[in-house]
Amino acid sequence: MEYLLAVVLFAVSSSVTPGPNNIMVMTSGLNFGVKRSLPLLAGICVGFTLMLLLVGVGFSQLFDLFPFLHFIIKCIGVLYLLYLAYLIARSAGNLESNEQHQPFTFLKGALFQWVNGKAWVVATGAVAAFTTAGTNFYSQIVMISTTFFAVSFPCVGVWLLFGSLLKNALNSAKSRMIFNYTMSALLVLSVIPVVKEVVQQIS
Repeated sequence: MEYLLAVVLFAVSSSVTPGPNNIMVMTSGLNFGVKRSLPLLAGICVGFTLMLLLVGVGFSQLFDLFPFLHFIIKCIGVLYLLYLAYLIARSAGNLESNEQHQPFTFLKGALFQWVNGKAWVVATGAVAAFTTAGTNFYSQIVMISTTFFAVSFPCVGVWLLFGSLLKNALNSAKSRMIFNYTMSALLVLSVIPVVKEVVQQIS
Protein backbone atom coordinates (compact mmCIF):
# COMPACT_ATOMS: atom_id res chain seq x y z
CA MET A 1 0.00 0.00 0.00
CA GLU A 2 2.82 2.42 0.84
CA TYR A 3 4.48 1.62 -2.49
CA LEU A 4 1.27 2.35 -4.42
CA LEU A 5 0.71 5.57 -2.49
CA ALA A 6 4.24 6.71 -3.34
CA VAL A 7 3.63 6.04 -7.04
CA VAL A 8 0.30 7.88 -6.93
CA LEU A 9 1.85 10.91 -5.23
CA PHE A 10 4.67 10.98 -7.77
CA ALA A 11 2.17 10.68 -10.64
CA VAL A 12 -0.02 13.49 -9.29
CA SER A 13 2.85 15.87 -8.57
CA SER A 14 4.50 15.33 -11.96
CA SER A 15 1.23 15.48 -13.92
CA VAL A 16 -0.35 18.56 -12.33
CA THR A 17 2.74 20.79 -12.20
CA PRO A 18 3.36 23.26 -15.06
CA GLY A 19 4.94 21.85 -18.19
CA PRO A 20 4.55 21.77 -21.98
CA ASN A 21 1.55 19.39 -21.83
CA ASN A 22 -0.40 21.54 -19.39
CA ILE A 23 0.44 24.80 -21.12
CA MET A 24 -0.72 23.36 -24.44
CA VAL A 25 -3.95 21.99 -22.93
CA MET A 26 -4.77 25.23 -21.12
CA THR A 27 -4.21 27.26 -24.28
CA SER A 28 -6.42 24.88 -26.24
CA GLY A 29 -9.14 25.14 -23.59
CA LEU A 30 -9.09 28.92 -23.84
CA ASN A 31 -9.14 29.07 -27.63
CA PHE A 32 -11.39 26.11 -28.48
CA GLY A 33 -13.25 25.10 -25.31
CA VAL A 34 -13.32 21.84 -23.37
CA LYS A 35 -15.21 19.65 -25.84
CA ARG A 36 -13.00 20.39 -28.86
CA SER A 37 -9.87 19.97 -26.73
CA LEU A 38 -10.79 16.54 -25.32
CA PRO A 39 -9.00 14.63 -28.14
CA LEU A 40 -5.78 16.50 -27.29
CA LEU A 41 -6.22 15.69 -23.59
CA ALA A 42 -6.82 12.01 -24.37
CA GLY A 43 -3.85 11.91 -26.74
CA ILE A 44 -1.53 13.32 -24.08
CA CYS A 45 -2.68 10.86 -21.41
CA VAL A 46 -2.69 7.78 -23.65
CA GLY A 47 0.54 8.81 -25.38
CA PHE A 48 2.44 9.26 -22.13
CA THR A 49 1.17 5.94 -20.77
CA LEU A 50 2.40 4.14 -23.89
CA MET A 51 5.70 6.00 -23.72
CA LEU A 52 6.17 5.01 -20.07
CA LEU A 53 5.52 1.36 -20.92
CA LEU A 54 8.02 1.37 -23.78
CA VAL A 55 10.66 3.22 -21.78
CA GLY A 56 10.26 0.72 -18.98
CA VAL A 57 10.36 -2.32 -21.25
CA GLY A 58 13.38 -1.45 -23.30
CA PHE A 59 13.94 2.07 -24.55
CA SER A 60 16.08 3.00 -21.56
CA GLN A 61 18.37 0.05 -22.33
CA LEU A 62 18.47 1.10 -25.98
CA PHE A 63 19.58 4.59 -25.01
CA ASP A 64 22.28 3.10 -22.80
CA LEU A 65 23.64 1.26 -25.86
CA PHE A 66 23.17 4.19 -28.27
CA PRO A 67 23.30 7.46 -26.28
CA PHE A 68 23.23 9.56 -29.46
CA LEU A 69 19.61 8.48 -30.08
CA HIS A 70 18.56 10.25 -26.90
CA PHE A 71 20.49 13.34 -27.96
CA ILE A 72 18.82 13.33 -31.39
CA ILE A 73 15.35 13.02 -29.86
CA LYS A 74 16.21 15.80 -27.43
CA CYS A 75 17.22 18.13 -30.30
CA ILE A 76 14.06 17.29 -32.26
CA GLY A 77 12.04 17.91 -29.12
CA VAL A 78 13.51 21.37 -28.64
CA LEU A 79 12.72 22.32 -32.23
CA TYR A 80 9.19 20.96 -31.99
CA LEU A 81 8.47 22.77 -28.73
CA LEU A 82 9.69 26.02 -30.27
CA TYR A 83 7.45 25.33 -33.26
CA LEU A 84 4.48 24.85 -30.93
CA ALA A 85 5.32 28.13 -29.20
CA TYR A 86 5.33 29.79 -32.63
CA LEU A 87 1.92 28.30 -33.46
CA ILE A 88 0.47 29.56 -30.17
CA ALA A 89 1.90 33.03 -30.72
CA ARG A 90 0.67 33.10 -34.32
CA SER A 91 -2.85 32.16 -33.26
CA ALA A 92 -2.77 35.15 -30.91
CA GLY A 93 -2.33 37.44 -33.87
CA ASN A 94 -5.25 35.96 -35.78
CA LEU A 95 -7.96 36.08 -33.13
CA GLU A 96 -9.89 38.71 -35.02
CA SER A 97 -9.66 37.03 -38.41
CA ASN A 98 -12.23 34.73 -39.99
CA GLU A 99 -9.76 31.89 -40.22
CA GLN A 100 -10.80 28.91 -38.12
CA HIS A 101 -7.88 27.39 -36.25
CA GLN A 102 -8.17 23.75 -35.27
CA PRO A 103 -7.09 22.34 -31.90
CA PHE A 104 -4.35 19.72 -31.87
CA THR A 105 -5.64 16.20 -32.53
CA PHE A 106 -5.41 13.01 -30.46
CA LEU A 107 -2.50 11.78 -32.57
CA LYS A 108 -0.55 15.02 -32.21
CA GLY A 109 -1.07 14.94 -28.45
CA ALA A 110 0.19 11.36 -28.28
CA LEU A 111 3.20 11.87 -30.55
CA PHE A 112 4.09 15.08 -28.74
CA GLN A 113 5.16 13.03 -25.70
CA TRP A 114 8.15 11.67 -27.58
CA VAL A 115 9.63 15.15 -28.01
CA ASN A 116 8.51 16.50 -24.64
CA GLY A 117 11.53 16.89 -22.38
CA LYS A 118 9.49 16.80 -19.18
CA ALA A 119 7.78 13.58 -20.29
CA TRP A 120 11.16 11.91 -20.76
CA VAL A 121 12.35 13.06 -17.33
CA VAL A 122 9.18 11.83 -15.63
CA ALA A 123 9.12 8.49 -17.50
CA THR A 124 12.76 7.64 -16.85
CA GLY A 125 12.50 8.93 -13.27
CA ALA A 126 9.46 6.75 -12.58
CA VAL A 127 11.16 3.65 -13.96
CA ALA A 128 14.35 4.33 -12.02
CA ALA A 129 12.64 5.16 -8.73
CA PHE A 130 9.79 2.67 -8.54
CA THR A 131 11.09 -0.54 -10.10
CA THR A 132 13.40 -3.21 -8.79
CA ALA A 133 15.23 -5.86 -10.76
CA GLY A 134 13.65 -9.28 -10.58
CA THR A 135 10.58 -11.25 -11.53
CA ASN A 136 8.18 -8.42 -10.62
CA PHE A 137 9.83 -5.84 -12.88
CA TYR A 138 7.29 -5.96 -15.73
CA SER A 139 4.30 -6.07 -13.39
CA GLN A 140 5.72 -2.98 -11.68
CA ILE A 141 6.01 -1.21 -15.05
CA VAL A 142 2.38 -2.05 -15.85
CA MET A 143 1.24 -0.84 -12.42
CA ILE A 144 3.17 2.44 -12.73
CA SER A 145 1.82 3.05 -16.25
CA THR A 146 -1.75 2.27 -15.18
CA THR A 147 -1.43 4.66 -12.24
CA PHE A 148 -0.19 7.46 -14.49
CA PHE A 149 -3.00 6.76 -16.96
CA ALA A 150 -5.65 7.08 -14.23
CA VAL A 151 -4.06 10.11 -12.58
CA SER A 152 -3.15 12.10 -15.69
CA PHE A 153 -6.72 12.64 -16.91
CA PRO A 154 -7.91 14.66 -13.87
CA CYS A 155 -4.53 16.33 -13.31
CA VAL A 156 -4.08 17.55 -16.88
CA GLY A 157 -7.85 18.05 -17.18
CA VAL A 158 -7.68 20.70 -14.45
CA TRP A 159 -5.54 22.82 -16.77
CA LEU A 160 -8.04 22.32 -19.60
CA LEU A 161 -10.91 23.48 -17.37
CA PHE A 162 -8.85 26.42 -16.16
CA GLY A 163 -8.22 27.50 -19.75
CA SER A 164 -11.90 27.16 -20.57
CA LEU A 165 -12.89 29.27 -17.54
CA LEU A 166 -10.46 31.95 -18.64
CA LYS A 167 -12.36 32.11 -21.93
CA ASN A 168 -15.11 34.11 -20.19
CA ALA A 169 -12.66 36.35 -18.36
CA LEU A 170 -10.51 37.02 -21.41
CA ASN A 171 -13.40 38.07 -23.63
CA SER A 172 -11.54 40.58 -25.78
CA ALA A 173 -9.15 39.96 -28.64
CA LYS A 174 -6.44 41.95 -26.90
CA SER A 175 -6.64 40.01 -23.62
CA ARG A 176 -6.54 36.66 -25.45
CA MET A 177 -3.62 37.84 -27.51
CA ILE A 178 -1.73 38.72 -24.32
CA PHE A 179 -2.62 35.32 -22.84
CA ASN A 180 -1.45 33.41 -25.91
CA TYR A 181 1.79 35.36 -26.13
CA THR A 182 2.36 34.67 -22.42
CA MET A 183 1.75 30.93 -22.90
CA SER A 184 4.06 30.95 -25.91
CA ALA A 185 6.77 32.62 -23.83
CA LEU A 186 6.32 30.12 -20.99
CA LEU A 187 6.67 27.26 -23.45
CA VAL A 188 9.93 28.76 -24.72
CA LEU A 189 11.14 29.19 -21.12
CA SER A 190 10.39 25.53 -20.41
CA VAL A 191 12.76 24.59 -23.25
CA ILE A 192 15.71 26.67 -22.03
CA PRO A 193 17.12 24.04 -19.60
CA VAL A 194 17.05 21.44 -22.39
CA VAL A 195 18.71 23.89 -24.80
CA LYS A 196 21.50 24.50 -22.28
CA GLU A 197 21.99 20.75 -21.91
CA VAL A 198 22.18 20.31 -25.70
CA VAL A 199 24.72 23.14 -26.00
CA GLN A 200 26.83 21.60 -23.24
CA GLN A 201 26.81 18.23 -24.97
CA ILE A 202 27.82 19.79 -28.29
CA SER A 203 30.62 21.82 -26.73
